[in-house]
Amino acid sequence: MHPYKRIAVKTGSNVLTRPDGTLDVTRMSALVDQVAQLHREGIEVILISSGAVASGRSELTLDKKLDAVSARQLFSAIGQVKLINRYYELFRDHVIVCGQVLTTKESFATRMHYLNQKHCMEVMLECGVIPIVNENDTISVTELMFTDNDELSGLIASMLNVDALIILSNIDGIYNGNPSSPEATVIREITSGKQDLSRFVQTTKSQFGRGGMLTKCSIAQKVADEGITVFIANGKRDNILLDLLHHDSTVVSTRFIASSKPISPIKKWIAHAEGFAKGEVYINEGACQAVLSPQATSILFVGVERIEGSFEKDDIVRILASDGTLLGVGCTAFSSVDAVTRIGQRAEKPLVHYDYLYLD
Repeated sequence: MHPYKRIAVKTGSNVLTRPDGTLDVTRMSALVDQVAQLHREGIEVILISSGAVASGRSELTLDKKLDAVSARQLFSAIGQVKLINRYYELFRDHVIVCGQVLTTKESFATRMHYLNQKHCMEVMLECGVIPIVNENDTISVTELMFTDNDELSGLIASMLNVDALIILSNIDGIYNGNPSSPEATVIREITSGKQDLSRFVQTTKSQFGRGGMLTKCSIAQKVADEGITVFIANGKRDNILLDLLHHDSTVVSTRFIASSKPISPIKKWIAHAEGFAKGEVYINEGACQAVLSPQATSILFVGVERIEGSFEKDDIVRILASDGTLLGVGCTAFSSVDAVTRIGQRAEKPLVHYDYLYLD
């Protein structure tokens, strides 16, 4: 019996494409074969797939130079058709139906849109359809884009409450040094909680992707803290998914151990919502100590120093110490106009209730 009943698999551009940007159909086929096998074994799989921009770039020779946004929109429009069509054909060979889900960062900004997406993919899974998720680069603008599909995969994994998230890259995992150094080895396990891995992680980005290994580590730690096991593994290794999930001890990868502390669905959404924050709430030292203590504490007006930004009730706000240190994010119970008039008052309900507060 598999310990994982539902998993999310994110595959990066450098896994799915050749150096010239064309789709590596052999690698895609091998990936689909593994997902199909897991599907037959009763595991629900959500696939978060990069590769649209890279595959589209290889299809068109331009006689003029485009700015970065225009080029990304053009290549993704061409490449997404090519990518999903290939997936459709490969899954059809296994008598499995797949479906395309294109999303944007803005689609996660409100609870209603978030739940609409969740419902869509839950229905797909219930009907035996494999969701293939990608950012809709044709309409995304730079300021509102995901860092890369690693960030998107973390949101999807959290939203659908998966048992494991597998991030496939073109290296074996997180190394304890420069991966090109003979002395460097893969860190096999990382416990949940805040650890500074920056000294181990290279900051360079992949040829076709927007993110890097530091982004993968940050997302993996956050998702593991939410109770979801995360693997970072080499997507170019044969049978990597099957070997990981069948507990082959010879497989080299980095596993982020899931926290045993439960977290509510609303907090899982809030945990990934910092980028959607409409304002900032600065709290004093006493409030900081209370919030960071082991005891559950809400953000009370008596501890608020100042409020910045314009927001409405139920919007996401950042919670900061007086020196600007980010403590967490929360869903506010007041608009900024109403909240400002209550700063310092005691006989008020919380500005951010503990049930709607996520601490970094």
